[in-house]
Amino acid sequence: MRILGITVPNEKRLEIGLTCFYGIGIPMARKILDKVGMDHGKKAKDLTPEEENQIRAIIEAMTIEGNLKREISANIKRLKDIKTHRGVRHMKRLPVRGQRTKTNSRTVRGNVRRTMASGKRKESKT
Repeated sequence: MRILGITVPNEKRLEIGLTCFYGIGIPMARKILDKVGMDHGKKAKDLTPEEENQIRAIIEAMTIEGNLKREISANIKRLKDIKTHRGVRHMKRLPVRGQRTKTNSRTVRGNVRRTMASGKRKESKT
């Protein structure tokens, strides 16, 4: 089954298979299947054409994939432009939602501490 140019896996249960769309998680997939009145454990290969069309209509009406990514990036850009606290944190590439920065978020800040190298020593060139 293909919806909006994305193939839904045939062998997975639909509640898991619909999560291949950016913006649809398991809870949203369950709501979609409940709206259609379908069993959550049904597989994509077992769908009738009418059920496929019902699911397709619901998903096409949602904001997912590229449109959702554009909307999110526009929201972040707006926060940066009006220089809110969250926007400044985004600009500085720091955690936005109140996480601590003393011990975590090292990779974002560029303070990556590597543990001991592998046990092998480099061969000498003599």
